Amino acid sequence: MSAEHHGIDGPLRIAVIIASTRTGRFGETVGRWFVTRAEQHDALKLDIIDLYDIPLPDNLEQTAQVTAFTARVGAADAFVLVTPEYNHGYPAALKRAIDAVRSEWQAKPVGFVSYGGLAGGLRAVEQLRQVLAEVHAVGIRETVSFHMAHNQFNPHGELINPHTANTAADTLLHHLTWWAQALRAARAAQPYPA
Repeated sequence: MSAEHHGIDGPLRIAVIIASTRTGRFGETVGRWFVTRAEQHDALKLDIIDLYDIPLPDNLEQTAQVTAFTARVGAADAFVLVTPEYNHGYPAALKRAIDAVRSEWQAKPVGFVSYGGLAGGLRAVEQLRQVLAEVHAVGIRETVSFHMAHNQFNPHGELINPHTANTAADTLLHHLTWWAQALRAARAAQPYPA
């Protein structure tokens, strides 16, 4: 969906993609926290995309699920990837999701919320920056990272010490919305020359 279709002055459409599909994953907890934080920003319209619920095929065949997922990516003005770090990398389901879509990623900003052990998922984020650059998406600098993530949330999924993470999330959203507005206006003025 182009910017002309939903207007460059309407609310920014942010797709929050929860990347982990593992049984017992922690991504839902981190994703819920981020979505709750993002919902406090009135100028945003959120689309929560949980890859656990979207069976994208390994062979990248154009199935109905791929077509529906592609439409959601196309409708977004920006993305936030909620990703763990598995063995110094990001989940295979996220790579499959990125590869299943083509031009719909182009000239759109991407923010990262990562979680993991000592590195907090940052090695996964650094790899994702390279992959997203190849599909012409724009990775923003600001990142929210949870080091030893399981120790930072209580059993109800609430942050034990929310101040630092909340501030980081608000900074990420501030920068993401700036890029999303600028790139939406640019795409409306002139098609991206991929």
